[in-house]
Amino acid sequence: MSNLLNKKYIWALPVLIILLFFLFKPGSNNENIKTLKSTNEQVKTIRIATPDMSSGQNSSSGSVLVDYIYVNKLLEKEFEKDNIKIEWNFFKGAGPAINEALVNRQLDFAFLGDFAAIIGKANQIDTRLLLATGRKGHGYLAVQPNQGYKDLASLRGKRIAVWHGTAAQLSFNQVLDYYGYTEKDFRVLNLDFAAMNAAMVAKQIDAAWGALPMLALQQKGLVDVPISSADTKSSLGTTQGAFIGRSEFIQHHPEVVQRIINTILKASYHVSLPENKDEVIRLVANNANYPEQLYRLGLRNMTLNEVYSPLLDDYYVNHFKIGIKSALQVQLIKSGFDVDQWVDDHFLNKGLEQLGYQNIWVAQNK
Repeated sequence: MSNLLNKKYIWALPVLIILLFFLFKPGSNNENIKTLKSTNEQVKTIRIATPDMSSGQNSSSGSVLVDYIYVNKLLEKEFEKDNIKIEWNFFKGAGPAINEALVNRQLDFAFLGDFAAIIGKANQIDTRLLLATGRKGHGYLAVQPNQGYKDLASLRGKRIAVWHGTAAQLSFNQVLDYYGYTEKDFRVLNLDFAAMNAAMVAKQIDAAWGALPMLALQQKGLVDVPISSADTKSSLGTTQGAFIGRSEFIQHHPEVVQRIINTILKASYHVSLPENKDEVIRLVANNANYPEQLYRLGLRNMTLNEVYSPLLDDYYVNHFKIGIKSALQVQLIKSGFDVDQWVDDHFLNKGLEQLGYQNIWVAQNK
């Protein structure tokens, strides 16, 4: 009986194979290209975040490179023919607020500091590190004047303000470690830059760790700066800027990502040229409402070509690896991750080739 049934339905087998072939056959190259274009056409808005470091009414990243892109509407001009809107989001809450927005899928890309990027990735935010947007930014310890605060030893047990969850916190901890201290040796307070500046002026705290805002107070004669990350004579304590993107967006819209990267590369090239230094410093100083002299002090002994190299070179990538180890050591993060797997240099390398920029920046090893 079973043999009869097998013979009765044997004709169905080839029909079934043919149906399965048409249902699951691979698409042709042309169909794949159409699908890619269709996916890119679905992009209506590109949502970009950066910390708001402005001391005035304008929104400002405080970065020469990022403000040059923002003020000149370079991304808007790149995508206007496609009716794609660029949505800039400036976060007063800096890195921690940006990471929260990434978790909630409210952003596609972000310019942010190294430690905030590390925290986000360590907490399973699915991002890729696409290019460097700044490097070797120094941190400064501002102290109350005329109090005998000449070094960290004189500040033991004293109140020091640091903005937790930002690049400043990792920078501070690396400098502490360099001198043989940890945060437990001090009364560390979590204050943003505006609050710590006010607290320093009001003499409510003994010291504060930060970047340009500390130099601004020093220039006004309100604080002394006995220590900076430059004293380590290495990359320890310096901060790096990063451009990261959500993996989902990158996977779905590679052509859009490439155009974004190429636009940033063109801006990096412009700000890297020595003849443009005065122009770009004036632009960011005016937009952020800081004196130009502060930027010149922060950039002394460095060229803009060095600072704004977009390369994901050994120096830059190793800084993140060291940062993860430092953060784990003092329990600023609970788990690490593989930086090499996080880095996606495909778009960067392709952009450098497309724009003929292969020899503009020299890879740094230390």
